[in-house]
Amino acid sequence: MILRNICLVFLLCAALPVQAALDIEITGAGEHQIPISIVPFAGEERLTQQISAVIANDLKRSGLFRLIDPAGKAPHEIRDVVYADWAEADGLTIGSATVLPDGRVEVKFRLLDTHKQTQMLGQSVASKGDQVRAIAHRIADMIYEKFTGDAGVFSTRITYVNREGRVNRLVVADSDGYGEQSVLTLKEPIMSPSWSPDGSHLAYVTFEQGRAVIYVQSLFTRQRFVLAAFPGSNSAPAWSPDGKQLAIVLTRDGTSAIYLVHPDGTGLRRITFSDAIDTEPSFSPDGRFLIFSSDRGGSVQIYRMPADGGYAERVTFDGNNNYSPRYNPDGNSFVFMHSSGGQFYIATQDFQTRQMQVLTDVGWEKKPSFAPNGKLVLFATESLGRGILATVSSDGRVKQKMIPQQGDIREPMWGPFLK
Repeated sequence: MILRNICLVFLLCAALPVQAALDIEITGAGEHQIPISIVPFAGEERLTQQISAVIANDLKRSGLFRLIDPAGKAPHEIRDVVYADWAEADGLTIGSATVLPDGRVEVKFRLLDTHKQTQMLGQSVASKGDQVRAIAHRIADMIYEKFTGDAGVFSTRITYVNREGRVNRLVVADSDGYGEQSVLTLKEPIMSPSWSPDGSHLAYVTFEQGRAVIYVQSLFTRQRFVLAAFPGSNSAPAWSPDGKQLAIVLTRDGTSAIYLVHPDGTGLRRITFSDAIDTEPSFSPDGRFLIFSSDRGGSVQIYRMPADGGYAERVTFDGNNNYSPRYNPDGNSFVFMHSSGGQFYIATQDFQTRQMQVLTDVGWEKKPSFAPNGKLVLFATESLGRGILATVSSDGRVKQKMIPQQGDIREPMWGPFLK
């Protein structure tokens, strides 16, 4: 599994030009942090990326780990470990990186339980040298899952729009913002990128035809085609969990309504019929329901309905307006943009209890989406007058800003697990 995930990431990277990284600022911490030490890997100084540093930064970003400084101690094999030296840590990661004669890099790592003095994880993988960072992310995922029981998301990817002057770039990057890759560059606006369930395609909206038109593009071949270019506006694409259809928003019949369509553009079918603006659909993880925003009740609120059409139940009642809903991968709650007192915040709400929790406090936060493990939320915000990316943990404790070296960031979306 580790090698398959690495290869998928490599194929995406090879298909797209790499741009600059983002600068990351982290505040807050989880209620109970796990103390762990990441020893520099033997031989990693010969690589373009230090594996131990990538692993350590990933774990730190989660807010759930407290990094213990190795303080000059550098065991690389189990036989070299003096467990008494690591009493402050619950876990110890050691490893090595060897450049093979054919240019590939062999990476070995072990995760040790310092109290039980046993091995918790061990892995060896050989890959191309430019896949080293992907290997490090996957190791961090394995460590995260071993300690928390939840799948790590460090190997996943994000997409967003970066605007510099009149130039708009649709970007794909690692979950930590490293290795920006341009998918599309236009002088016209780009909006609403949406990942296919397997992470191989993006659906998005552009205005290059003078109005909103939906495209689907392969991240492997970069080929793209028009999904919807009906009279009026074509917007807000959202993939179903099985990838067999998309929910889209069209004004072809005079009102802003939600339709279903196959990924090849066939089988178009309208499923909402109000006279109001129905938009921003999101499928439930099991594909049975849609949530969407609508002003059918006067203010903009969030509604839930069967994915094949039917009665739409209002689910939000707090605040002035609520927009941009996205399901939690567990299906039990959703994240959305909550408007109150002229400010915009990121909030979550449980379907069963109807309890809402506001996660942010800046007042200009938009377009939230969950990480595929449901533990983090990605969204757009502002810093010093520029649009930036940010994340917040699902309990609101850990916040992270991802500041671009250039440009103004909008329209983020977290990608799926690479299977």
